Amino acid sequence: MVKLDRLINVLGGYGARLVCSPRSRSTELRAVALHDPDEQVPGGDEVLLAVGVDEGRAAEVLSETSAVVVVFRLDRIDERSLAVARERTVAVLLVDPAVSWGQLAGVVYGLVLEGRETEAGRGPTDLFALADALAESVGGPVTIEDHRSGVLAYSQRQETADQARLETILGRRVPEEVRRELSERGVFQHLAESDEPVFVEPSGSRRGRAVVAVRAGKALLGSIWVGTSSPLDAERQAALVQASRTAAAHLLRTRASADLERQVESDLVIGLVEGHSDVATVLSRLGFRGDRFRVVAVQAHNQGEHDSAALLVFELATVGFGWSRPGRSALFANTVYTILPHEDGEAAREWVRALAREMPEGVEVFAGIGGPASPDELVDSRREADESLAVHAAKPAGSPVVVYDDSWHEILLRRLQHVAAGGRTPARGPVAELRRHDREQGTRLITTLRTWLEVQGDLGAAAARLEIHPNTVRNRMRKVTQVGSIDLEDPDTRLALVIALAAEQ
Repeated sequence: MVKLDRLINVLGGYGARLVCSPRSRSTELRAVALHDPDEQVPGGDEVLLAVGVDEGRAAEVLSETSAVVVVFRLDRIDERSLAVARERTVAVLLVDPAVSWGQLAGVVYGLVLEGRETEAGRGPTDLFALADALAESVGGPVTIEDHRSGVLAYSQRQETADQARLETILGRRVPEEVRRELSERGVFQHLAESDEPVFVEPSGSRRGRAVVAVRAGKALLGSIWVGTSSPLDAERQAALVQASRTAAAHLLRTRASADLERQVESDLVIGLVEGHSDVATVLSRLGFRGDRFRVVAVQAHNQGEHDSAALLVFELATVGFGWSRPGRSALFANTVYTILPHEDGEAAREWVRALAREMPEGVEVFAGIGGPASPDELVDSRREADESLAVHAAKPAGSPVVVYDDSWHEILLRRLQHVAAGGRTPARGPVAELRRHDREQGTRLITTLRTWLEVQGDLGAAAARLEIHPNTVRNRMRKVTQVGSIDLEDPDTRLALVIALAAEQ
């Protein structure tokens, strides 16, 4: 089972547009049907794939079906068809015609029919068999990689592999120096733009490679690399292209399954950090053991673009599904919340640093780490993480991640400043009178008072900070008591002044 909202979001990654949604996006989908003009159009809780239906026949199909959502592979649809869809409460999705019906059906079937298996920990095991078969066909070692150069599968045949390929397999990722060189040589640009295989000339101790993109429509899913000392002939090149098509189907199914797992995990985590769940049961379902946790809130900015950067953070935080990941994450608006089974703030900091290292160049990561929490205190840790995140976002670029334990005083001051900004501090009183006097007389009574309070009444220290004579400080403080009508010997008065001045910073 999958909800309409999830189907819309996933297909959006392949160029789908929601053009009509009279139904609730929480509607559940339990079946998939292909349009067949010789059979009655099904209805109920299905997704109908309108195979072979052009714009002229869209209204007819919509008028006959009672499916929840109909998917058309069209650039546009006329207003008459949309009126029919609204009348019959049928959601309509238009998918980029560059995506084949075979690929589209693979995604939709994977989402809807495998919804009950989202906790099974499926992985792309068939890709290893594909890599072995391709290695036999082309006579060279094969690796299949995702769009971030992470290794998904490799052939058993690696006896002729060079050191870079072995490091790639062992590290499950192409070494950064190799990635830079390939980028400079235009290989990644070619993969982004073309479906044709390309031969990468040998470089130093590295053998040549033949590489082809693995794509669904216009979306780059990954690539297949073959170690070879010379360009592939026509027959072996054809085998490589065919393997890329087969790999696309595998990766689409894997992506759909992973997206469902993310949905399950995200819903569970949100329930925990918002306090709406049976804590013990949900922690068990998430695979957590122990009784001390921290909540981490992460945002990312990419040249002012927050949403796409947040999706990338969420993908990186949830990559490699299975219980080997230390945390469990949820995406809420443009913030990723991760529950880590750590009481140690430094371990949480290192988790954030590792995440930031994986982000593309130019993406800035902000994070806040809540205080240590028992299972029943996760809501508090999430609130602290939010406030710590706000403090970090206000700091200069490159500042260390904010941990609540170390920055509670900054967070308290921010709360006071928010109170002041909301007009909840007194509009009149000694601080207001001192500011008025400074404005009208050109004095510096507020600055002197703030410094005097910071050094706890030490005239010499205040004079040094202000770069004036101690007698000048003494005279100014005498004026402060007169203008503000305040008793600086009273500890409650001094505390109130500290708070009032901090709230106005």
